Amino acid sequence: MGEPSAKGLLTSSNSQPAAASFQDPSITSPVPYMTANIFTSESTYKFPVSGSDRHWVRLHFYPTTYNTLNSSNSFFDVTASGGITLLRNFSAYITAQALSQAYLIKEFSLNPSDDGFLSLTFTPSKNYQGSYAFVNGIEIVSMPNIYSQSAILVGSTDQTVDVGTFAFQTMFRVNVGGQYIPPTNDSGLSRTWYDDTPYIFGASIGVTSGAGDKARIEYPNDEAKLIAPDDVYKTARTMGPDSQINLNYNLTWVFQVDANFTYMVRLHMCETQVSKVNQRVFDIFVNNQTAQAAADVIGWASNKFVPIYKDYTTFVSDEAGDVMLWVALHPNQEMKPEFYDSILNGLEIFKLSNSDGNLAGPNPVPSQLMQEAEAGFNKGFQESPSKKAYIIGGAAGLVASTGISPTIVLRRYRGKGRCSPAPSTRGSGWLPLYGSSQTSASKSTVSGGAAACFIHGCIASAGISSIAEIKQGTKNFEESLVIGVGGFGKVYKGIVDGSTKVAVKRSNPSSEQGVHEFQTEIEMLSKLRHKHLVSLIGYCEEDGEMCLVYDYMAYGTLREHLYNNKKAPMSWKQRLEICIGAARGLHYLHTGAKYTIIHRDVKTTNILLDEKWVAKVSDFGLSKTGPTMNQSHVSTVVKGSFGYLDPEYFRRQQLTDKSDVYSFGVVLFEVLCARPALNPSLPKEQVSLADWALNCLRKGTFSDIIDPHLKRRMDPECLKKFAETAEKCLSDHGVDRPSMGDVLWNLEFALQLQESFEDGKSSKGGSIDMPESVRSEIISGEHNGGASTGGSEASNDTNSNGIFSQLISPKGR
Repeated sequence: MGEPSAKGLLTSSNSQPAAASFQDPSITSPVPYMTANIFTSESTYKFPVSGSDRHWVRLHFYPTTYNTLNSSNSFFDVTASGGITLLRNFSAYITAQALSQAYLIKEFSLNPSDDGFLSLTFTPSKNYQGSYAFVNGIEIVSMPNIYSQSAILVGSTDQTVDVGTFAFQTMFRVNVGGQYIPPTNDSGLSRTWYDDTPYIFGASIGVTSGAGDKARIEYPNDEAKLIAPDDVYKTARTMGPDSQINLNYNLTWVFQVDANFTYMVRLHMCETQVSKVNQRVFDIFVNNQTAQAAADVIGWASNKFVPIYKDYTTFVSDEAGDVMLWVALHPNQEMKPEFYDSILNGLEIFKLSNSDGNLAGPNPVPSQLMQEAEAGFNKGFQESPSKKAYIIGGAAGLVASTGISPTIVLRRYRGKGRCSPAPSTRGSGWLPLYGSSQTSASKSTVSGGAAACFIHGCIASAGISSIAEIKQGTKNFEESLVIGVGGFGKVYKGIVDGSTKVAVKRSNPSSEQGVHEFQTEIEMLSKLRHKHLVSLIGYCEEDGEMCLVYDYMAYGTLREHLYNNKKAPMSWKQRLEICIGAARGLHYLHTGAKYTIIHRDVKTTNILLDEKWVAKVSDFGLSKTGPTMNQSHVSTVVKGSFGYLDPEYFRRQQLTDKSDVYSFGVVLFEVLCARPALNPSLPKEQVSLADWALNCLRKGTFSDIIDPHLKRRMDPECLKKFAETAEKCLSDHGVDRPSMGDVLWNLEFALQLQESFEDGKSSKGGSIDMPESVRSEIISGEHNGGASTGGSEASNDTNSNGIFSQLISPKGR
């Protein structure tokens, strides 16, 4: 079936084509988001489809200004054939703002059509004057019969739900323990699989493992290959190698859903580590009810590398305020398995239509801070002759809309019939943003003219629109408010919007860094949101000034808590937790975004601590996009900080993510030994901490250089694991260094050993129940580590000294 024209399918003339006024940096291709059809009254598309197939319907929305129409005024319904309500009183603007996303994709699955046509009707809401409907892209995909099986109703003894009779909406689809999988890598069905770490509940994230590229998934039949792609089954999240620890927690995921709907939860599982029945047996819980007792993947699948899936349904009521759907795994003890552990490879959650054929939920409610920020933007970013504001969804110059229409594509799976090429389905340049994280900023133009640019939707920049307001917040850059000095310039503590504390990094005209670093910092941080990355609130370029505005980090840099200060020394457990947080942030940079991002300046002054001692990686002015699939490295001029610089990168000028791993190894020794990476006042052989630590390890005198405050407070096995990890990071050749995922796994394991030690339990010997063959297989796998994304939290002014990177060593960059 070839690609039809939008005009030929639209049964109403009450529409007009339009071009988006602004392209958000997260939109990597103009298709389909830079064009739209605008509907001022009820309008219907009719698509000829096969009457025997279910179909996926994917609706693409990019809320911005079209033909002077403000997207905040758009509220509309979307209904499909058979009276199915897909969206009701829907606002793409409110939804995108609340979810901190620039654009939206809504995916539905609809039953076969009776008349050979699938219709979609867009109706502007009558409750809002001047409201209109719009759509940027429509995909109709004939889908295989892979969601029609009956699913167990959780909480009942023998009742099932015939899922195939319902229309349903895809709410979540995650690759558990693995990376983002774009539509182009999904078994020909163009589904998108996201990282599961944003949804993991609590600090107990388990460990991740990979079967490796050479592993072959053994599908029982051809249709099974369509259930999920290989990459889902080749990676997994388990609880870890320590059975005693595993018995004390649940591996849990939490998802926010709409109330008063039934949901189907599909769990994807595939054993790549154990091969016998009753080696790994666990219980599955959905919303605190037992969905499956004594789940044994090998027992279900019969063999290793054979994938299986299990479907469960549950009704979610509105008894609680925030409606959540919980999925949890816990080792089963009754079966006395060989290992007390659980495993999951993938997870999908679908909302089923109710008895009225309704799938529509309410628009999400942005937080009060987000609403206040938006009000501040509307007030503070009015166009004036002296400045220009660039905001997601704001007008940055209208584009001519003649002859423009939304992208519409019809496709069939597995090559049935004639198929037109799929539209560009490349994902955004980063994983989706969750929780209270903010939307990306508009791309810096650094035009040299008067311009103030800020991130749309941020909580702290509501009252800022010019350099004058930044000066007011920092008392005209008063010297007493300087909390750091680096290669870019000075960092000031400031107050904006009345009470919100921020850190303002102001460029120094004579600085070694300038426009390029300014652009890089904005472009990197505007596309990245993660609990362990510092949040860029906004930026300003006006009257020759370049300023970057960040969340204020109450406890400053990691370095200032390690040495040369009068502060109480941190405990070993606290240091481990900080290292794990920083490792999660770096691991996200290397694997969580669509492209590898190499930080290139990892050091203890670039690891900040918020008011809860949560570590956040900062300073992306030197960051580089990593090599592509066809490259082994990026050739680039050497930049970084002496003492942390990868010697292989320095020699060959070939940058890889293993350069960050080397720098992080220095950080680990710095944390353990509480001394600088370079100390010229020491004897020659001790000047470099990396060289000195490795030398002491070889000589067996390493205990002599450990921070005296830590001695007799550390578990020996924990120390051994930590030191081994740091040593491997400092290997001469990058190929011999672990990935950041492996580093993260080892640090989390070291923390478990330390916690057992502090609880009075010995970590030596019997607590590691897995045999060495299985342990080595897990350790050698492609561990992706855990990361929990989310927005940064407001900081308290518990420590006014110190924040921000580049405090100690502004040189060597």
